[in-house]
Amino acid sequence: MSKVVFYYFNVKALGESVRLLLSYGGQEFEDNRVDFEDWAALKEKTPFGQLPMLVIDGKQYAQSLAICRYLGKKYGVAGDNDEEAFEIDQNVDFLFDLRAKAASVHYEKDPELKAKRHEDFTKNVYPGMLEKLNQIVESNGGHMAINKLNWGDFIFAGFVYYLKGMMQMPDLLEQYPAFQQVVDHVYSIPQVKAYADAAPTNPHGV
Repeated sequence: MSKVVFYYFNVKALGESVRLLLSYGGQEFEDNRVDFEDWAALKEKTPFGQLPMLVIDGKQYAQSLAICRYLGKKYGVAGDNDEEAFEIDQNVDFLFDLRAKAASVHYEKDPELKAKRHEDFTKNVYPGMLEKLNQIVESNGGHMAINKLNWGDFIFAGFVYYLKGMMQMPDLLEQYPAFQQVVDHVYSIPQVKAYADAAPTNPHGV
């Protein structure tokens, strides 16, 4: 079996989906949770100066979506044909559109502008996007696409808590119960549950 090392911070955010997929695939991996104070020294050694980074037999790979798409194919949750793969990509891209909107508010450094943008997005942006995402999940039986388990489900389950924080919506899963179905489909898988139960404490909760 390949030697696999995964590098990300001790948060879920954009890294947890990779950990979940590796666990689903039964891949033993070194879960290297980088301390923020150590990041500067590691940064210049990564492909694009960012994390997550997956190292397979010494070769580095980056970009969370590319990594998850690869693992999805490797572990049989990438669709049975090109059209199913296309549908997963499409819906994951839409989810990342929502994430990008939320991030543009969350990481705004001007407090006044951040507050104004949050108010605007909460009223005019998030509701429409969340309703569309909810429709997608409901129409696929509690999955992100193709009416069965796929790597998009791992994406969603991995960073939904991060998304809740960025959008300042702690009751997101209560407002949209279909979203909880996606999370439950992933975390009820025995090998994923075993990983989650044994995972280090995440002090940031995202």
